[in-house]
Amino acid sequence: MEHGDEEDVLKSLPRGVALAWGLVKESQRGPKRELSIDQIVAAAVELADKEGLQAVSMSRVASSLGFTAMSLYRYVQSKDDLLLLMQESVCKLPDRLEDEDADWREGMRQYVRDCIQVFLKHPWYADIPVSGVPLTPNNLLFVDLALRSMRKLPLNDFEKMSTVLLLSNYARSTGLIQRDMVRAIEGGASPGSFSGLDYTKALKVLVKEEHYPDLQPLIASGVYTEENPADNPIGNDFDFGLERILDGIEHYLASKG
Repeated sequence: MEHGDEEDVLKSLPRGVALAWGLVKESQRGPKRELSIDQIVAAAVELADKEGLQAVSMSRVASSLGFTAMSLYRYVQSKDDLLLLMQESVCKLPDRLEDEDADWREGMRQYVRDCIQVFLKHPWYADIPVSGVPLTPNNLLFVDLALRSMRKLPLNDFEKMSTVLLLSNYARSTGLIQRDMVRAIEGGASPGSFSGLDYTKALKVLVKEEHYPDLQPLIASGVYTEENPADNPIGNDFDFGLERILDGIEHYLASKG
């Protein structure tokens, strides 16, 4: 592609994405250029971490920095751009030596764990709706991380990206559940309200075999409400689900010969 063509292509990117890639020159206007995009994004992330996404507005972020909202608009032109940059800033992979001989299952496990950690460290992250495929640098590094574990697998490009989507969906749903559990417990909810342990006796009275023939035995045994966690041979629900997904991928690989 010619240089001029590349420039035209890059100009088609949404402004927030272009900002994330450093393709937009920062404003030279403003009070002695005392602000920067990084400062604005960091302040917005700090505000969201403390008070939730609903607390983030251009005026609140500006106030926290000692400026007016109009000053921020010289750097970030819309709240949508700010939200995208906030997501991008917290999607940072931990420094980790790459192991060429690592087991592909462990690589996929690590990818899912890293994704989940974003939701737990920054609970507001998933409150921003998904608006399309990842386009920003750090988000694309997460995709690259997932693909690394597939380098030696007999999968075509479509199969690789479908596998990334499968793992990403599981990480997102698991991250959301774990985030909501933490939020509720921090808000005063009992951990037993999530496991059902607080209500196990009531459920044993209410759930009758004639109405719930398949559920009733699980409640009676204590499995449904984790009444006897020491008797659980499979570990936690989330790891169990992930291992079954990896089993499915392994079965698919075996079917390809």
